[in-house]
Amino acid sequence: MFEEIQVKKALNKIKETSRLSLPFQWDLNVYRGCEHGCKYCYALYSHSYLEKEEKASSSEEEDSDFFRKIYVKTNIAEALEKQLGSRSWKKEVINIGGVCDSYQPAEEKYGLMRKVLAVMIEYKNPVTISTKSDLILRDYDLLEELAELTQVNIAVTVTTVDEELSSILEPLASSPEKRFSVLRAFKDTKATTGLHMMPVLPFLTDSPQNLEQVLSHAAECEVDYALPGLLYLRGETRKNFFNFLACSFPGLLDPYRKLYAKGGADRAYKAELYGIIRSLMEKYHLSADYMKPLEIKLSRPKQLKLTDF
Repeated sequence: MFEEIQVKKALNKIKETSRLSLPFQWDLNVYRGCEHGCKYCYALYSHSYLEKEEKASSSEEEDSDFFRKIYVKTNIAEALEKQLGSRSWKKEVINIGGVCDSYQPAEEKYGLMRKVLAVMIEYKNPVTISTKSDLILRDYDLLEELAELTQVNIAVTVTTVDEELSSILEPLASSPEKRFSVLRAFKDTKATTGLHMMPVLPFLTDSPQNLEQVLSHAAECEVDYALPGLLYLRGETRKNFFNFLACSFPGLLDPYRKLYAKGGADRAYKAELYGIIRSLMEKYHLSADYMKPLEIKLSRPKQLKLTDF
C-alpha cells in the first residue's frame, strides 16, 4: 500500500550521538517504510513519526505495517533542489537510503531516484548510496555521470550467499548474486564501492564458511572496503526479530535470549566472531576503513579534460 506525501525538506541532519563515526552528516530517504521486509530491520521505529495516533491491534501488525505501508515523498527532488540551492549549503556528502532503501520495489513504480540524481548532478553534490537491490543498475548512466563530477560511493549489503536463507531473511531484496553484480558493474566507473556485511546474525549467518564466502566474493568484486557489523537488538527490532525466530527458527529462541540479554551480543561471542572476521579480511586483503576512499576522492584535485576548455 502506497501513500503519497509532500515533504518540506529532503535532507535530515544525522545526530552527532551516532555510535559510528560517519563520513557524512546528512541523510536522504525517498521512502518511509521498506518493502524488502528484512527480519532484522532496525528502522521500524520510523513509522511512529507519522502514525503517532494510530493504534495497531497487535504488535505483529504494527511491525509488519512498516513493510506494507510505504510513504512516498513525491516532491523529494523539488525539496532537495531548494536545500542544495541555498547559499548556506556547503556540498556536504549526502547518505541516500540510510534508513529505507531507495531502490526498494516502490522505486520501479515511482522512479524518484532518477530525479534525485539529476539534482545531484546539477549541483555536483557528493553522495553515498546503500542498497540491497540491483534496481540501482537502472540508474547506472546517472551515477556514472555524477562520479565524473564528484565523489560517489555505492555500498551493497550482503548478509549471506545462501539464496534460500536470504529469501527468508530479506524476502523482497535482490538475490545475493544480483547484489554482487552491482559491485562488479560500478567498479568500471569512478565511484568507490563497499560491501556491508551487516548484520551478521548469530547461528544463522555467522559460520566461518558463510563469512568467507561473502568476503571472498567482495574481494573478487575489488571493493574499496568491506564493513562487517553484528546484529543489535532493541525496541521494535527486537520484538519483530524474536517474533520471526518463533515462527521460522524456534530452536534459536533460547540461544538468542541468552546471547542477547541486552541490546548487544555477549562480549565473548563478539570477540570470537570479530577475530574470525579479522583473519578473513587479512586473507583477502580487505580494508574496513570506509572513510579513507571517500577522503581520498574528495581531496584529490579535479583532472582537467580537453572538454573543460
